[in-house]
Amino acid sequence: MAKLVTGTYGEALFELAVEEKKEQLFLDEVTTFIQLLKENPEFSVMLNHPKLLKEEKTEVLENVMRGKFSDEFTGFMLLVLSKDRYDEIDGILEFFVSKMKEHMKIGTAYVTSAVSLKDSQKKEIEKRLLETTAYKTMEMNFKVDESIIGGMVIRIGDRVVDSSIKSKLERLTRELQDVQIS
Repeated sequence: MAKLVTGTYGEALFELAVEEKKEQLFLDEVTTFIQLLKENPEFSVMLNHPKLLKEEKTEVLENVMRGKFSDEFTGFMLLVLSKDRYDEIDGILEFFVSKMKEHMKIGTAYVTSAVSLKDSQKKEIEKRLLETTAYKTMEMNFKVDESIIGGMVIRIGDRVVDSSIKSKLERLTRELQDVQIS
């Protein structure tokens, strides 16, 4: 049921953004709102509290959003609240961001290396990923994990390219264990 709710509302917000030709504005606003929720977890707790009247919740949400977010996004959030679906807001907004990034051809790459990469190396990796994918822009996330020994692991969505020394050693170990000596 939750997936149905998040998909339905997330799709509605996506369609509104496309219809109004405000894709980037909505993406920026939703990203800002998600950050606001992460920094203030008590805000969602309050808006989900069963003892607060819906009118009080609406007033709080309006006070937080009016003048800081577009009327369309504010109206959408008030609609979600009025339909008692605010408990699904994280999923709704995540669905929207994912759908909008796909629409705008924005990829997200997670690159893990054994050592810290220089800026020039990071730019080269980003350039290569843009050349080999259908994305127009790429959000790059770099992480250092010494346990991979060397090489890199790159993940974009559900695709993983693992050229780490660790995985090569593990693969070689499995192959050697499978060898039958007669």
